[in-house]
Amino acid sequence: MRRDSKLPAAATPASAPASAQETDAFLRRVAALTPGPRSEGQPGRLIFALDATGSRQPTWDRAAQITAEMFVATAGIGGLAMQLCFYRGFGEFKVAPWTVQAADLLRLMTSVTCRAGETQIAKVLQQALNETTRGRVAALVFIGDCMEENVEKLAALAGQLGLHGLPAFMFHEGEDPVAAFAFKEIARLSGGAYCRFDAASAHQLRELLSAVAVYAAGGRRALTALARQRGGAVKLLARQMPEA
Repeated sequence: MRRDSKLPAAATPASAPASAQETDAFLRRVAALTPGPRSEGQPGRLIFALDATGSRQPTWDRAAQITAEMFVATAGIGGLAMQLCFYRGFGEFKVAPWTVQAADLLRLMTSVTCRAGETQIAKVLQQALNETTRGRVAALVFIGDCMEENVEKLAALAGQLGLHGLPAFMFHEGEDPVAAFAFKEIARLSGGAYCRFDAASAHQLRELLSAVAVYAAGGRRALTALARQRGGAVKLLARQMPEA
């Protein structure tokens, strides 16, 4: 059901997984960002939000594993504090405490089962805004496959994220054209980036998420170091970054 979704006639369906050009554009966007200041000795903060409605169940376990690997990618560069939030079922929206331990987050994610329901992306964006009143948040990462809300409302919230310097990185699973349009707008208005993936591109998703996590924890210099170790998609990012 797409009761409140508004997709302009000019919007075109997403027809394939992210191309090399789309991946490159995503990485260029990460490279162009400049992390804001954070307190000395404090880890970068990243909100990781997930759609846990019924359609996501087949890929939930993979998302849990990738989330843990995001923590590993930031080890030794100042660390990363992450807050998990997800929605599912009839209006159910959960927010976990901030943690710097990958095991804590993985334990929570593996205990969650997906439940049928409508999307609650507005709550995700509002939660991110609320957290900015308590301290700087370096980035918001969202993974989802559909959108069933009012696009104008989401755009207004995304614009507020942009004003607070909190970029939203929108990872789109599948090919839903309504979701593609909305996710791109959220990314654009917040100053973040959009990328599409499918079940065959889990490795690519892992690399891109690691790049965002390392950016949140240590900025461009840390991303350059990660690129030397990882190569692949992260290396593409390093080529577009100024010398640290």
